[in-house]
Amino acid sequence: MTARGALVKQLEDLNAIGIALSAEHDHQRLLEMIVMSAKRLTNADAGTLYSVTQDKTLRFEIMRTSSLGIAMGGTTGNPIPFQPLPLYLASGQPNHHMVAAYAVLNDCTVNIEDAYYAEGFDFSGTRQFDATTGYRSRSFLTVPMKNHEGEIIGVLQLINAKDAAGQIVPFSDSSQQLVESLASQAAVALTNRQLIEGLRNLFEAFIRLIAGAIDAKSPYTGGHCRRVPELAMMLAAAVNRAASGPLKDFYMNGKELDELRIAAWLHDCGKIATPESLMDKPTKLSTIFDRIGLLEQRFALMKKQAECRLLRQQLDAVRQGREQGLDALERQYADWIRQLDDDLAFLQRVNVGSESMPAEDQERVKKIAQYQLEDESGKTVNFLTEDEVYNLTISSGTLTPEERQVVNQHIVVTIDMLESLPYPPGLQRVPEYAGGHHERLDGHGYPRGLTKEQLSIPARLMCIADIFEALTSGDRPYKKAKTLSEALHILGEMKLDQHIDPDLFDIFIREKVYLHYARRYLQPGQIDAVDEAAIPGYAP
Repeated sequence: MTARGALVKQLEDLNAIGIALSAEHDHQRLLEMIVMSAKRLTNADAGTLYSVTQDKTLRFEIMRTSSLGIAMGGTTGNPIPFQPLPLYLASGQPNHHMVAAYAVLNDCTVNIEDAYYAEGFDFSGTRQFDATTGYRSRSFLTVPMKNHEGEIIGVLQLINAKDAAGQIVPFSDSSQQLVESLASQAAVALTNRQLIEGLRNLFEAFIRLIAGAIDAKSPYTGGHCRRVPELAMMLAAAVNRAASGPLKDFYMNGKELDELRIAAWLHDCGKIATPESLMDKPTKLSTIFDRIGLLEQRFALMKKQAECRLLRQQLDAVRQGREQGLDALERQYADWIRQLDDDLAFLQRVNVGSESMPAEDQERVKKIAQYQLEDESGKTVNFLTEDEVYNLTISSGTLTPEERQVVNQHIVVTIDMLESLPYPPGLQRVPEYAGGHHERLDGHGYPRGLTKEQLSIPARLMCIADIFEALTSGDRPYKKAKTLSEALHILGEMKLDQHIDPDLFDIFIREKVYLHYARRYLQPGQIDAVDEAAIPGYAP
């Protein structure tokens, strides 16, 4: 091959290397590619890559020596045992004695024909290495790597260039120019990768910041925001493993799984705008405090007023010579006090809320509301206000229909928030996945009333993860956590009601996703025996 042909070949190789460096996404493989490409371009036996640290040292990242079979750092799993090289000595003076440090401090390439005869540099460590291994380090080419802002971010050092006959020779001027070009391309690729990773880390931190803000606002919902992503990813992995059934051909790659994970982290971000008094309303009478305390005070007042009436009645009876009626008055008073105590215990119980409040309990609340109590001016008023009756007769849970509508609005806020963000390719479906977890397959969900055909599989997957976590969560103050069998029974009924995706539900059961999640996040008392054959609608 002519000299011109060899040069063209080297330039073509350099161009191909630049393209490959830009395409590599793994940081460690990128570092290795830089060293191996430089070795190949110059036919060098050894290569080392250092990175410049914030504390002004050169950290060993990659070491390769072909003739000795040395491969350390990067993806090898073999750590480099050498300490970082200081750019400045303990005295504060620049470390010009070490060639790699010198190249950084002076922003220049250092090309040495023979390290043993080089003046001005300390190669004692090199000689010690050679003495230990029987190696002979001779020609060195040390090139600083600068990013797009002109900052030196690393050093590429090559050792022992070889000619066609395998003899060690100095690095030629053309080799130096090639390596300097490669170092420049490599620095840009590294910087781009670092910038991308930095932006990604910033985005991940922002996601956790939102979850942390919700956590600070509500520890219960904050725990939900952390657990739903875990459960969603477990179910997604199970779907990917499915070898039979309607979803056997559905598969989510790494980027798609990442998109789902981010959506799961952000699926309730709209709750940051939900009033604290409603987010985890623990009892029916809770506002900024639980108004059951006011009712307890009224019961105490009613007892005192009943006692005063008894004393007046007893005094009138004595004055009128009707002492024989005193026992009856005492019994009436005692019966009334017992009734009040029983009514108070009843209101304390129904105030907690339940999945279904019987009609007779609602009627009893309304009856208690008609008790007459004297106010501060001596006028009689109903024992309970209309608002208290309205809240205490909530048929399910602790929220009134109006409050539930406000809480449900969080999903609209979530969608609005997420749709306002400028997503890069690969994350553009985050709003869809996050915003669909309250939809139903029959179109009766909210906020958009989407049907199965309008919901993607990842969005349907989010529904199951959200519901199962909520059913089994043990940190909600307003409900008792379900056992595994109870939660799966409810999910099975939801499948039959076309609430959740039947195929995803079957995989959830068949692949034991519920059990893997339970072992990590549920209390031991919740993990009861599950008879899968008894789960409504389950088709193995």
